[in-house]
Amino acid sequence: MFQKGDYIVYRNIGVCKVAEIGIPEDFPAAAQDVQYYHLAPVRGSGLIYIPVNSTVFMRPVISRQQALELIASIPFIEEKPNYSKDQKALSESYKSLLQAHNCTALIQLIKNVHTKKRVLSEKGKSAGKTDLQYMKQAEELLHEELSIALEIPFEEVPAYIRQKIKEAAV
Repeated sequence: MFQKGDYIVYRNIGVCKVAEIGIPEDFPAAAQDVQYYHLAPVRGSGLIYIPVNSTVFMRPVISRQQALELIASIPFIEEKPNYSKDQKALSESYKSLLQAHNCTALIQLIKNVHTKKRVLSEKGKSAGKTDLQYMKQAEELLHEELSIALEIPFEEVPAYIRQKIKEAAV
């Protein structure tokens, strides 16, 4: 069970802070016997109420040490770009990486699309809307989690990652 103040990854919504645990004041009497996490998205507004015994995907944010190890592993994460012209199959491929709910899968998705963009650009073409949408979502989810784990602003995460990879290459 998570505690008040914990940061968690909630589904593909992203990182949320457990603002409270209890019964929401405005819930109907029928729901009064269930405890709820009151989740506040770190980059959004409002609250999400989810029963503490829910089977919906939730996990703690990775630790600082795990974040540093993850960043160090980025150059070694295999790229497997998907060049399918079938938009449904392409979308399903990206969804499966998002639904793995782990940072390595997010990095793989991002690297896959970056590689695809580079290869297509060399041929005078550009990546499609589906590729760019999923890459953006993966970047936001990854950067949110790394921001919390490393205790740095969200906007600084990409530069931080580049710097750490550059330092490791020297």
